[in-house]
Amino acid sequence: MNEGSDAAARIGVVIPALNEEESIALVLRDIPPIVERVVVVDNGSTDNTATNARAAGATVLTENRRGYGYACMTGVSHLHAAGFDIVVFLDGDHADDARELPVLIEPLLSGTADFVLGSRALGEREPGALLPQARLGNLFAGMFIALFWRQRFTDLGPFRALRIPDLLAMDMREMRYGWTVEMQIKAAKRKMRCLEVPVSYRRRIGQSKVTGTVRGTFLASARILATLFRHLFSSR
Repeated sequence: MNEGSDAAARIGVVIPALNEEESIALVLRDIPPIVERVVVVDNGSTDNTATNARAAGATVLTENRRGYGYACMTGVSHLHAAGFDIVVFLDGDHADDARELPVLIEPLLSGTADFVLGSRALGEREPGALLPQARLGNLFAGMFIALFWRQRFTDLGPFRALRIPDLLAMDMREMRYGWTVEMQIKAAKRKMRCLEVPVSYRRRIGQSKVTGTVRGTFLASARILATLFRHLFSSR
């Protein structure tokens, strides 16, 4: 973990995407110039997500193994091989405001944090943007992590940033719905300096693959719970 400031760090963005043809160009349009490369990882789209992302200037990769974590790690591996220092994760549904990315990056560049999470709970939200089942799940997971690993989180949001060597050292194993919570657990277990910053949140374009359906909500909840308890028992 880097203790000093590094204004010259190379910054890349990874956007895992599945059928986001309506929104992906809008997300890419808002990413600020501080970002050197944006990698959109197409995770099995059946629409024009990849075409639209490429037309908007992104580097487009394909990950055929279905899973949020698989897509994220494919993008990270690409940035790592290209010599990038910091990765920012961002969803492709236009719910997060990519223009707020510098707020996440500054604590890493100044050396005051190792892991920065954009908290939707602390920021401004459009009515209906964060569904009740998502808020409840975030609250439970945050309480669980605070109780057992002494690190407070208010959200499991996708908008997050950290140094690539720190992420690789986490040895991420949960490649589906539990990706975000595993990262936060491992950040807490590794005693990383974690910081939440308020971010705004809009209603997404299109239907959520997770909280937008009963099946998605159930699968995500089960996976998050399994991830929490697996790490709890492995710590004992």
